Amino acid sequence: MTKVHPLFMSFFISPFPTALAVFLATIELAVAQNEFPGVRRAKCSPPSGRVQIYEGHDNVLMKRLQTLRTEMRRRSSTQSMELDAYLVPGYDEHQSPFLMEADQRVQFLTGFTGSVGEAVVLQRTAALWTDDHFLAQADLEVNCAWKLFRKGEHPSIADFLLSELSPNMRVGGDTQLIPHQQWKNLESELKPGVIRLVPINRNLVDLVWGYRRPASNAPKVHAVRFAGETWASKVAKLRAELTAHRCDGMIVTSLTEVAYLLNVRGSDIPYVPVFKAYLLVTHEHLFLYTNTSRLTHSVSTHLKTHSCHNANCVKLREYDDVWRDLRTLSQHWQRFLVPGPIVFDTGASEAIHAGLPSNIILERPSPVIFQRAQKNDVEKRGMRQAHIKDGVAMCEVLSRLEDRFLAGDVITELSLAREIDHARKIQNYSEGIAFPTAVAAGKHSAIPNYTPTNRTNAELTESMLLIDSGGQYEDGTTEVSRTLHLGQPTKEQIEAYTNVLIGMIRLSMLTFPDNLKPAELDALARGPVWGSMNDYPHGTGHGIGSYSSVRESPISISYTAKQRYTFKEGYFFSNEPGYYKPNAYGIRLENVLEVVDTGKIHPTGYKFLAFQDVTLVPFERKLIDRTMLSVPEIKWLNGYNARIREFVGSELKRMHKMDAFYWMMNKTSHVCESNCASFAISTFGHLSLGNIFTVVLLLARFTFN
Repeated sequence: MTKVHPLFMSFFISPFPTALAVFLATIELAVAQNEFPGVRRAKCSPPSGRVQIYEGHDNVLMKRLQTLRTEMRRRSSTQSMELDAYLVPGYDEHQSPFLMEADQRVQFLTGFTGSVGEAVVLQRTAALWTDDHFLAQADLEVNCAWKLFRKGEHPSIADFLLSELSPNMRVGGDTQLIPHQQWKNLESELKPGVIRLVPINRNLVDLVWGYRRPASNAPKVHAVRFAGETWASKVAKLRAELTAHRCDGMIVTSLTEVAYLLNVRGSDIPYVPVFKAYLLVTHEHLFLYTNTSRLTHSVSTHLKTHSCHNANCVKLREYDDVWRDLRTLSQHWQRFLVPGPIVFDTGASEAIHAGLPSNIILERPSPVIFQRAQKNDVEKRGMRQAHIKDGVAMCEVLSRLEDRFLAGDVITELSLAREIDHARKIQNYSEGIAFPTAVAAGKHSAIPNYTPTNRTNAELTESMLLIDSGGQYEDGTTEVSRTLHLGQPTKEQIEAYTNVLIGMIRLSMLTFPDNLKPAELDALARGPVWGSMNDYPHGTGHGIGSYSSVRESPISISYTAKQRYTFKEGYFFSNEPGYYKPNAYGIRLENVLEVVDTGKIHPTGYKFLAFQDVTLVPFERKLIDRTMLSVPEIKWLNGYNARIREFVGSELKRMHKMDAFYWMMNKTSHVCESNCASFAISTFGHLSLGNIFTVVLLLARFTFN
């Protein structure tokens, strides 16, 4: 006898609208079941009839997955009902771009070490989403219990859950780790009344992991001689913004914003000088929620924490006390600003929103973002000085690289990355690197955002070499990308490189009114690459912090970005066009630009702004076809090279690094703006044959091709 599904029977015995909705959802889910197999994984296709066997680290990961599923069944929520799915986001409580070791839950559970990833675990399946750039890495690192999907493409997490779950099933997640907007969007996509999204008070991955939070280093004061402004002045400006919004206060959740506001830096997270903390700002009080036991006397004195009884000192609280205080203090507030999403910032977590009465919340982009992005005079000078030091470090490494390679030394991607990191470390005021140094040789350069690992580490050969790196200094943050060739480039490679360089130059040369949107500039940089019927899969530019995150809001140059924020004098951002030929080679050139005020006014009243390159590292001369550049573009290149010789050259001589100095001088020699041979004949025709020969030799030295 055929069995009738109970949900089908409910259609006849329940109120018609509800039963119909559930019945239709059931039909939809049944059709979608097993609809998404994920990215095909070669190592996960055992011969027919064979069972996948997990050994070594794969077996350890499998046990962790099984233990998590046990926790989902046993102790999932405050209602003590089991979970059918569990969300494992790639964020910490502050939605940070990089994570401290204790917050790398996706890596702990899946084995995936990439920087972009989020996972979903069900009782019979599990899935991981990552950027297309990291798919090959994920396929290598993640065992076959996991399906892989491209982030930003179909299926989304909601699509996958709808295909795998039946109505009335429950999806849980730690709301401290999930941005509010992402939580609400997922809740809506899961069709309320069909699949339930429930908050979990205790992170289930942490239960599997156990007590594992390592001790972190003490934060330190960021001196005013680098910051350019006292923390009290910054807080006063923020309070003025809160008054303009008619708000009683705000919660600062971004770690980079807390560090900026208080002029305090830390080392809790790799590459970003921050410490774990929330900051609650009202007109009467400042509350800092952190691990108070590690605050040094100098930091406490700096923040005036001793006997704090007024609005211009900081009251210390333990990290987890923020939840109690939000519930208690919010009873006295009429309007409270909670950070919303903006460009690279996701805004506050769902837990922050849930801890406040919804009727008092004003969700807006944090005012600190705009305050921080516009560097003061001290920060601007520091950023310029940091890039001079960066230019010194890069010239020193690259000058040795060519000589060593020609001498037959074995150089690998990782060994070169270590050399670059060391060259930065020995510079004045160095605080390490701003992100993992990427050295991509040969075909690896065709992979955007490739970073070498022990498994992928390749030896350098006579091929393209892409280097993407950056440093943290107390006076600034740097990022630079250069593409070299350790052999003889092809005509195609020279043309591709020159097109990328032209795009970079056109953006750098621009003068524009200050109401121009950043997205509208993207075509300038992409135009030459588009002209060759190609494109690159990343943005052209993003904001750069000052001894802070290497990528910060509100600037994003991408024609797909929809934003209303404009440039202001004192902003710093990257200019990084590229070209990638799959399985062959890749090219990326990146400078950091400073937005400067020209002092001129547009006919409509807006200011005319311009850009100034602060990155000072030579380009690869053998990859530039001078005939493809216009005269203004060649003039720009000559001016840029002259600045490298002036600022980096003088520093190299002062440090007695003469090998690097002569290498730099050769790479930045003058480029003729017209036909050099014709110029020589017309100008020096009256000279003797011997003198003409000398002039020709000199011209040859300074001429491309």
